[in-house]
Amino acid sequence: MTTSRERVLAALNHREPDRVPVDLSGHRSSGISAIAYAKLRKYLGLPTRPIRVYDPVQQLAVVNDDVLQRFGVDTLELGRAFALDDSCWADWVLPDGTPCLMPVWAVPERENGQWVIRSDQSGRAIARMPAGVLYFEQAYYPFQDQDDPDHLENYLSECMWTAVASPPGPLTNGPDGLELLAEGARRLRAQTDRAILGLFGGNLLEMGQFFYRNDNFLMLLAGEPARANHFLDKVVEIHLANLERFLGAVGSNIDIIVFGDDLGMQSGPQVSPAMYRKFFKPRHQLMWARAKELADVKVLLHCCGGVRELLPDLIDAGLDAINPVQISCKGMDARGLKADFGREMVFWGGGCDTREVLVNGTPGQVRDHVRRQVEILAPGGGFVFQQVHNIMADVPPANIVAMFDALKE
Repeated sequence: MTTSRERVLAALNHREPDRVPVDLSGHRSSGISAIAYAKLRKYLGLPTRPIRVYDPVQQLAVVNDDVLQRFGVDTLELGRAFALDDSCWADWVLPDGTPCLMPVWAVPERENGQWVIRSDQSGRAIARMPAGVLYFEQAYYPFQDQDDPDHLENYLSECMWTAVASPPGPLTNGPDGLELLAEGARRLRAQTDRAILGLFGGNLLEMGQFFYRNDNFLMLLAGEPARANHFLDKVVEIHLANLERFLGAVGSNIDIIVFGDDLGMQSGPQVSPAMYRKFFKPRHQLMWARAKELADVKVLLHCCGGVRELLPDLIDAGLDAINPVQISCKGMDARGLKADFGREMVFWGGGCDTREVLVNGTPGQVRDHVRRQVEILAPGGGFVFQQVHNIMADVPPANIVAMFDALKE
């Protein structure tokens, strides 16, 4: 009998498995809003369980094993091995009034009618969730007014995307951190036959946007390339050191390492292929090659938007799989992607459009849409089913069930 891990690895090696492998909450862009998850459990008639917010910024839930089993999910995120004790969680309330549990190291505070998350170092508000909003927004850009790339490490706690951690959280920061990380990975590997994804990050374009703000960093790339290169060199220096530590601890117990860099928009790439080759391709190539030297892993890049024009260079840089395959964007038609790149690139996503179909369609329309996507993307392997990005708070539970049941049908 094929195990989940074997099924996922077959797809990653462009072999057609016994059935399409399924990802739900295997990483922070394949998850489900905690609000939607509470409704889903009730709709499925499952026992009431505390709703744990795995990702405080995006308000994503820890998906319990009964739901993973119900939908035939073949993946697990490494963070599932950590924050297992009740002492790691604190009571909180979701924006719709649903009680939940929040990691103790990231409990938001109430300020002037909105929620804020503060930097542990400076106390500055680095993330805000205004009234009526269902996730946190970045509130501070450390290099917006004056940059300091030579001391970048000192500012990581001042940026929402680098400071607010999901499990394992700050557990691994102490002197015994790497051993605790390694032990958790060994424990999870022994407990499951699902494919295990290790979240790393390694963002480049996004790191510039996190620190300078989107507009400022794009202008820096275009107008002051020497300064942009200096910043990116410092970023890669930090990433490579972290990569050595991370894969040294968990590399033998994970199957996929997840990098992130949103290079696209609805209308196409954020940067031209020429600019990608100049600033980002050599650095991606360096990090991805080093990851494969350190461990027997496949490299998955979470990369939103229309990035068809960049796919040849991403493949040449050593990328194995791309997510979320945002099929609503320009150039991202699944049939064309499969025909032109399906022999070299694994499509981890694209299984169901979340912008229109999953949220606005009927269950029947969702099922028909999923069947069409799978018929296009699954032949010959090279496909892991996932909806396009996270399941948001307003998605009807009947549509979530229809999406996953369409795979079984």
